[in-house]
Amino acid sequence: MTNNDILDIALSQHAVDCCCTPADFLAPHHVVRVSHEAPGARAYLKLPQLCNLVSYGSNVVACCAEELVEPVTAWLAQDRPLHYCFETPTLYGLSRILEPHGALVCYQAEYFLPDVDAVYGANLSCPYELRILGPDDFRDLYVPAWSNALCSERPQLDVLGVGAYDGDTLVGLAGCSADCASMWQIGIDVLPSYRRQGIAAALTNRLARETFARGKVPFYCAAWSNVRSVRNALTCGFKPTWVEVTARSIAEVEKSLGVSTPPSP
Repeated sequence: MTNNDILDIALSQHAVDCCCTPADFLAPHHVVRVSHEAPGARAYLKLPQLCNLVSYGSNVVACCAEELVEPVTAWLAQDRPLHYCFETPTLYGLSRILEPHGALVCYQAEYFLPDVDAVYGANLSCPYELRILGPDDFRDLYVPAWSNALCSERPQLDVLGVGAYDGDTLVGLAGCSADCASMWQIGIDVLPSYRRQGIAAALTNRLARETFARGKVPFYCAAWSNVRSVRNALTCGFKPTWVEVTARSIAEVEKSLGVSTPPSP
């Protein structure tokens, strides 16, 4: 699998997720598509989407509810550099457009794809034993300490992992979620007292290799503000490839903030 193969797989998957074509992400102009249910989309997506913005660096592809196509198209048509579409002042303007439709800008994330040479060329050591783990090994691990590596909401998707063990104690865990047929997402956790020893990088890199060995593309997601996670991705041989901004209903945003929405009269 080459880097071009990996990018083509990601673009094809994103085309399913965003109800568009792979070429749309490379177009010289912004693209807006209506979101709808899509067989084969990433399992954690809530389809149809209210509004989701994706950029691979050439343009913005917006996938949104039909009633938002016109205002989102107008918002994208404003004369501004591409990266401004993902910066806070501009996103405030988008949120004002979304609010009358019961939505707000919610999540911002950066996604990473592996560079094959960098993944296999990384010389990363770990002072602890690494063990390959499968679903049967995860049963007792759905606890807060491993909430990035494993997902208790979708445990059936957790298909592969690599654990670091200090004797019989699990001190670090990288897990793969089979979010779609061709791409598995990597998450990583290390116990606080074991951090800064290279465990996260060694686990992530090993899991990326194990994922490749199973014919799947590993990918990695980090919040833009999570500097440690971004550094880990780069150390392990991943490179930044696309960014996303996702809207959610006002009720969901308020719930994430711990705000109670009063019931309708």
